[in-house]
Amino acid sequence: MSEWTFLTHHAHVLLEVAKNQDATVQQIAEGVGISTRSAVSILNDLETAGYLERERRGRRNHYVLHPEQPMRHPSNATHAVDELIQALADLR
Repeated sequence: MSEWTFLTHHAHVLLEVAKNQDATVQQIAEGVGISTRSAVSILNDLETAGYLERERRGRRNHYVLHPEQPMRHPSNATHAVDELIQALADLR
């Protein structure tokens, strides 16, 4: 049986950031189960697309989400990213 998931790594990185906007890249990568290099690449993609911003706070990054952004796939574009976050993020 092949291993696959319903969500992409991009979605998982977004959910990790939603859980902890002060997480390090290493923490995000570990939470998703990807390399730090992949996490950096995905964070760059999300920032370029306007889903988050990075703010420098001392020696660390703080991430500001833009949950009002629409989902990227045309069939989901009427939904905001916040709907995904609210449905799937464990924000405890």
